Amino acid sequence: MTAAATHPASVSFRALGTTASLLVSDAGALGAARRVLDAELAAVDAACSRFRPDSELSRANAAAGAAFHVSALFAEALDVALYAAEETGGVVDPTVGTAVAALGYDVTFAALRPQDLGPVRLAGPSAGWRAVEWERAARRLRLPPDTALDLGATAKALAADRAAHRAAEVTGCGVLVNLGGDLSAAGQAPPGGWRIAIADDHAAPDTAAGPTVSITGGGLATSGTTVRTWCRGGRRLHHIVDPATGDIPAPVWRTVSVAAISCVAANTAATEAVVVGERALDRLRLAGLPARLVRVDGAVERVCGWPEDNPGDAR
Repeated sequence: MTAAATHPASVSFRALGTTASLLVSDAGALGAARRVLDAELAAVDAACSRFRPDSELSRANAAAGAAFHVSALFAEALDVALYAAEETGGVVDPTVGTAVAALGYDVTFAALRPQDLGPVRLAGPSAGWRAVEWERAARRLRLPPDTALDLGATAKALAADRAAHRAAEVTGCGVLVNLGGDLSAAGQAPPGGWRIAIADDHAAPDTAAGPTVSITGGGLATSGTTVRTWCRGGRRLHHIVDPATGDIPAPVWRTVSVAAISCVAANTAATEAVVVGERALDRLRLAGLPARLVRVDGAVERVCGWPEDNPGDAR
């Protein structure tokens, strides 16, 4: 008697203000994997959402200047954010919450009016991750007064990593989780790996016509400046902020895709690349991370073995 053949399956839905996609190498495991993903998304949203007044993040920001005790999940998300800040020399910094809100991104993107909202009043440089008082053992946080955290740069990637690995453990099959361009793969990938289409907009209908890559594990993340945009004071703004200025970075890259050992590591490097501009090429080479960077004029740069574009063969 031979074992029955398994076939992959997938499902996509809206979550965390973006599109969530779940792929499994065994269609029979899709239901169990979806339950794992739903639970992780609900937990991360309750802990880290900037847009829910009842989230831990909102309550921590409201308590700035005083001690605030956090849950184990929020502690993990904060650890990840502070580590990303340390690794990037403060380029990817969680204390940009006030700056992001000042630029106009103080409501969910679905509720944000894309038309001009009036003059921009920059919040100025962020307090910086070193100003955050964090007692890990006691899970006690104290933010400087008038400082707000924004964990968006890493929390979504963390959710992808957590969900993929937990779902793979529960189902015993290969799992790929994609949260708005933040991807994490765990378990045994299907033959040939997971085929990923790379695009400026992960939700665009023509992504299958773009270049593709294949991954068998770890993470892949794409950060860009062309999708989540709005206008203020005659300027087109986006959600990636330079902590040193409180403003969006100078336009060099419109899209940066990075492959790394985890989705968190890939997202951190991609976000850093958008902020540092031309310096990103050397920084990615030094870190040894394969990456594809698209300039604002459409010219493509590749580093550390990222393959040449192969349009039209995604699936």
